[in-house]
Amino acid sequence: MITASTVTPGIDSISTSVEIPTLGSLAINAFVLHGDEPVLVDTGSIADSPAFMSTLESILDLRWVWLTHTDFDHIGSLAPLLDVNPDVRVITSFVGVGITGLTAHPLPMDRVYLINPGQSITIGDRTLTAVRPPVFDNPITTGFVDTTTRTLFTSDCFGALLSGIPDSAGDVSADELRDGQVRWATIDSAWVHDVDHDAFTANLDHFRAIEPDLVLSSHLPPAPGTMHNTLVDALALAPGADRYLGPDQVMLDVMLAQMAQTNIPATV
Repeated sequence: MITASTVTPGIDSISTSVEIPTLGSLAINAFVLHGDEPVLVDTGSIADSPAFMSTLESILDLRWVWLTHTDFDHIGSLAPLLDVNPDVRVITSFVGVGITGLTAHPLPMDRVYLINPGQSITIGDRTLTAVRPPVFDNPITTGFVDTTTRTLFTSDCFGALLSGIPDSAGDVSADELRDGQVRWATIDSAWVHDVDHDAFTANLDHFRAIEPDLVLSSHLPPAPGTMHNTLVDALALAPGADRYLGPDQVMLDVMLAQMAQTNIPATV
């Protein structure tokens, strides 16, 4: 179910969640930055596109979409948004444009604004500075800092698999949050086990230095800025954690049999 709520004055979330067998609940968030030229951060999942579009239409008329990356849970309503609103422009990277060019709905070049980490764009009353999160599952991933609200948007980074999705990350116990983050990082950014430790630590320290007032992740409930160091500390544990190994066919057969016995649809 798609829900819309105010995260902080000037920022709304459009959120849902998915239950992943054997792993837990994962939030799926997009965000709306209100102002002179409203910005949508990502466009939800493909499966939820009709409900997402309906919810978005009840909020406002958009001017910009910040596309953090091109995974299916981030571009679900990108094509219909561009179709119904000819004034919307998409902020992404050159490679992001290339990837969407392989889909049925390539981005028109006159409707994109290309940005790289470290660069900024001023949109109405806001300045958004692009940052590369320390963990990611897609090479174009680009988050940003909104200087108006001192909010850090981290894309998939800081995501966590949890027993349920509360209103705030602060409502999750420290142990569950840490373990959920580490598990998510080892699945979503499996390369983290093979990084140079010193280089990864330096990258985490650079990210830690942002010191935001609010942290918004695509896959975590909103987190106050006071939790930023805690969230970064959890990522530091990911390289040394157990590698994730998903179910094989034998285990899948058992799961399907259990689902059939309890009349659970055989979908994730």
